[in-house]
Amino acid sequence: MILRLRPFAWVVIFSGVSVTANAGPKTHVVALGKWTTIAMRSEQGASDPINLRIRPLYVDGRVKEFTTGNAHDVTEHTFVVQKISRVNDSLPQESGPPQWRWERGGWVLVDRVNGKIQQIALADFDPDTSSVDWFRDYAAYCGYSEDDQKLLAVIMQLGERRPVLKKIIGPTKDFPEPCSPPLWERDPVRVTFSVSPDQKLTFALKSRAGAASAETEPEKADEENAGD
Repeated sequence: MILRLRPFAWVVIFSGVSVTANAGPKTHVVALGKWTTIAMRSEQGASDPINLRIRPLYVDGRVKEFTTGNAHDVTEHTFVVQKISRVNDSLPQESGPPQWRWERGGWVLVDRVNGKIQQIALADFDPDTSSVDWFRDYAAYCGYSEDDQKLLAVIMQLGERRPVLKKIIGPTKDFPEPCSPPLWERDPVRVTFSVSPDQKLTFALKSRAGAASAETEPEKADEENAGD
């Protein structure tokens, strides 16, 4: 059966199509909520929990993630922040309601325009001990080798899989305390890792043909420890 529409009906249909086609992308509301303090126990089971400040990440009024630490604006429309999650800590043989524990996670990139939340790959990053310091779209932090035997100085750039810089600082056993957050400088662009009170490593960041590379300043860095 052929459906015949009157001319007025076709006008209505085409008007609706035109309105739909001209409609712009949906605007999302992205916001970080109020701070609250939680008690978090370490993986080693220390008797005294530590107090940690966290806040929710909302997209269109719904909680998408919980975060900890300060956020860093990368552009006017994007920012990065570290996640923290509650995981079920109940043993299989335990009955009753689930037992929950908080665990720090990785960093995420949040787009304020489309509401997208994207996990960031940070090489050799440890959520509990790596203090990340951001500058532009670069992240600098102390990381750990896969066997956990070596302390590393790492610089990552958003969108890149391989580190811009990855240098061995020394054996992990020689650095029982976590590194202080690295310190960035703008002109020239460089970053200093304070791995101990008497040891600092400074790296200058240079860009050649669009590819970022890093060079160690010989007067400030220990050449032996800064090798691959």
